[in-house]
Amino acid sequence: MNLDIRTAVQTTFLLLLLGVLISIFTGVRTIQSGKRLLYFRKRREMVSRGWRFIFTAVLLGGFAFAVNRYAEPVAYQIFPPSPTITLTPTITLTPTISLTPTITLTPTLTETPLESPTPILPDAIAAQIETTITPNPEAVFSRVVIAKQIDKDFQPVNPQTEFQNPVGKLYATFSYDKMTTGGQWSVLWVRMTDNKILCFLTEPWTGSTGGYGYSECEPPAGEWLPGDYEVQIFVGLQWKSFGRFTVVGEPPTPTATATPSRTPSPTPTASGTPTPTFTRTITLTLTPTQTRTVTLTPTASRTPTITMTPTVTRTPRPTDTRWPTYTPVR
Repeated sequence: MNLDIRTAVQTTFLLLLLGVLISIFTGVRTIQSGKRLLYFRKRREMVSRGWRFIFTAVLLGGFAFAVNRYAEPVAYQIFPPSPTITLTPTITLTPTISLTPTITLTPTLTETPLESPTPILPDAIAAQIETTITPNPEAVFSRVVIAKQIDKDFQPVNPQTEFQNPVGKLYATFSYDKMTTGGQWSVLWVRMTDNKILCFLTEPWTGSTGGYGYSECEPPAGEWLPGDYEVQIFVGLQWKSFGRFTVVGEPPTPTATATPSRTPSPTPTASGTPTPTFTRTITLTLTPTQTRTVTLTPTASRTPTITMTPTVTRTPRPTDTRWPTYTPVR
């Protein structure tokens, strides 16, 4: 018996709902039967038993809601989902022309046998591969589905194969399995009419080994020209999966070209150059000239020249001893 996680969750939810209905029915019948009894004790026991059945129904109802809401995401975290065979048409790795009736309208494709229907990673993008980890050659990807929105589980919302201009941002969703962490993977958004790459991504793989993923592309509005587009997924240099869609209608013309006239705004930056003229403040270096006043203080050393006052040591007075040479009084 092949039972997946989604089926198991739905089966459990239905069984819990059945248990809720049975418990409510039993509880109501028990309460009604208890109210008809004459004896108080038996009547109380019957009514209590009925309310227990109703309480059990409430618990089962809450548990059923939790299972229906959270059981499946939790199970996927414990057991990462692997893409089923129906989701990954890896058997048809080489897309047949019959899948796209528009290709049959261009017989020039049959006239060029040198072109291979298998996409090849361009050399310019292959040159950006820097990781040394060898990707798992058995990695598988499901068919790419295109949509304008995705939900929180990376599932496409209202997927389409034809989009009307203006297109805006598009998401390419897929499931994968057997991926190796660190291995290089690449996603290309190619316009088939001129083989122009609108968006691309190439980087080491950082996700889990299996699950769901997406890639997004939002080029300028004028790049969404009418025609066929293809999203290609590579693991290393090996092509793994693709998805195709069509854009109809002419893209909007960029009428906002008048905005570049605002380029004169950089010219005020030239007028801002006078701000360096504030270097005039450097003229304040004149203040060091005030040090001349400091040199004046050493001139005060002239005060020691007052030592001339000790020259008063002149003792002319003692020389006056001449007066003893007086003549005797007659």
